[in-house]
Amino acid sequence: MNVLGIDIGYSNLKLAFGKAGHNPQVLLRPAGAAPADRLGEKISGKAEDDFLRVMVNGNPFVAGLSPDRAELWSRELHEDYPSTESYRALFHAGLLLSELDQVDVLVTGLPVNQYLNPDLRERLQSQMQGEHQVTPRRRITVQQVKVVPQPVGGFVDHVWNLTDASEFEESRVLVVDPGFFSVDWVLISHGELRRQSCGTSLEASSVILDEAAKLVANDFGGNIGRERLENAIRQNQTEVRLFGERIDFASYLKKAADKVGPIVATRLRESLRKENAGADIVLLVGGGAGFFEPSVKEAFPNLKVSTSDLPVFANARGFWRIGA
Repeated sequence: MNVLGIDIGYSNLKLAFGKAGHNPQVLLRPAGAAPADRLGEKISGKAEDDFLRVMVNGNPFVAGLSPDRAELWSRELHEDYPSTESYRALFHAGLLLSELDQVDVLVTGLPVNQYLNPDLRERLQSQMQGEHQVTPRRRITVQQVKVVPQPVGGFVDHVWNLTDASEFEESRVLVVDPGFFSVDWVLISHGELRRQSCGTSLEASSVILDEAAKLVANDFGGNIGRERLENAIRQNQTEVRLFGERIDFASYLKKAADKVGPIVATRLRESLRKENAGADIVLLVGGGAGFFEPSVKEAFPNLKVSTSDLPVFANARGFWRIGA
């Protein structure tokens, strides 16, 4: 059985794919997508090979490139993202990258506030299921689609990799998933989702990057921009250039996270007030986990705070586990 876990984020496209019964392969690509004619031309004239060319509604798109590469095309940063052509282009790119002609089970996630809307869940499920013309000569069929709350994937992935999972299975686990557009959280009690303690905050990684860029501008007189910081982090770089000077941006990210993180931590504490008992464990998943870990630990000083291994892939791996 071919299984695909796909996490189409606002910053990165994450995939986990392969046959059930084996360990999945994982891939990460930037979540930029735009009509093919909006791509800037390389001065060297050499053909690009760092992105994919796909079809969306019969039109050629490029996908899996840095969001700042497209000209006259706005990045999608809103709650209706799954209905956009950019999202569909990334979905088709994910199907291509899986190298599967048929996907028996596809599992994906939605931010918590969107997942709680059954119409949005059903729309995404219907959109992903069926036959897809991903390139002029390639069709890929998706037989079954399951949509889950985004952080649930990270929870399943973490528990799956534990030698002894009894602590997590028997506890009330607050799963916090900091993404680029939103920070989502769910409370899982004895393996069951507590809907009244789920939530979403828009004080996410993009806000931290914007704040860090502003702090750099205050010190050095120019705006490096959110996308340049985002690209540098994705490529594991520690410096960016501004006016010919190399700037180590780690301290600016920390200052920004120290400002934004407590806002989210307050929301987390408020969401647990609806419960008769608080959480026992906090689990951080998602690509922005490192930004928010200090604030979460400060907000819950008496709780064990765990972080998934390679948290950027946690949801996609968990989606694959659910499907397999």
